Amino acid sequence: MALNLREAAKRPERFTGGHRLCAGCGASVTVRAVLKALKPEDKAVIGAATGCLEVSSFLYPYTAWKDSFIHNAFENAGATISGVEAAYRVLKKKGKIDDTYKFIAFGGDGGTYDIGIQSLSGAMERGHDMVYVCYDNGAYMNTGIQRSSATPKYANTTTSPAGKVVPGKQQFRKDLTQVMAAHNIPYVAQTAPFGNFSDIYQKAEKAIYTEGPAFLNVFTPCPRGWRYDTPKLMEIVKLAIDTCYWPLYEVENGKWRLTYKPKKKLPIEDFLRPQGRFKHLFKPENQHLIEDLQKEIDRRWEMLLERCGE
Repeated sequence: MALNLREAAKRPERFTGGHRLCAGCGASVTVRAVLKALKPEDKAVIGAATGCLEVSSFLYPYTAWKDSFIHNAFENAGATISGVEAAYRVLKKKGKIDDTYKFIAFGGDGGTYDIGIQSLSGAMERGHDMVYVCYDNGAYMNTGIQRSSATPKYANTTTSPAGKVVPGKQQFRKDLTQVMAAHNIPYVAQTAPFGNFSDIYQKAEKAIYTEGPAFLNVFTPCPRGWRYDTPKLMEIVKLAIDTCYWPLYEVENGKWRLTYKPKKKLPIEDFLRPQGRFKHLFKPENQHLIEDLQKEIDRRWEMLLERCGE
């Protein structure tokens, strides 16, 4: 079904102000955009793995969540929400619940790409009617900006510090969206709070109202870890998309579709330059590192175009 963005914008907020996320953080923008896709008459059970979002939005006895909320350990958000969904189906079958509930888990890249991938994979394989949303900020930000498998190559983090010998993280980031697509679930999408927000709204609606498991990977900038000026949140998002560092696409019942193609593909250095975590790359002796990144971005972009029939 098509989501009317103007009507969606009028829906009550399910994630309130007053949380303690940093100024310029993309996580609250991601959560608000995803939850706007819920119909007002539907209820939701939300789970969140330990991380920035959880510790900043739920400090007992205070909460920024208007729906039922469960704090999960780092590793088990997928397992917890899938268990609640299974209990709901049983209670619904017995006639003990009349309301319609949707089940959504949120986790950062640390709790999704790394620590939580086992419970996420299991929940998707079992076919639970739920959505898992990864807010990807590219490191373990809550515990001190340590590298994760989502951290870009050559990024400076506290566990992959850039120095004279080793210029930051040494591995390219894991492509978790394609890993989830390989589970052959009904809906997988990569998105971002971008432009008029239509991309993330529409993909969130598909994910929530497609029967069965769904996965959303959402680009979510972090001002503390990435070292960008806080007002530049949306500028950073746009640069990630227009450099093809973060392509926007979906895989619906096995069919790959590109949802945005830049009119002019920008060089990756345009995305890197505003971020302090990459400042060492712009020393003259490190130009070859930017070229290495560009080569890999181009390779992955061409592979995606081919898969999407472009």
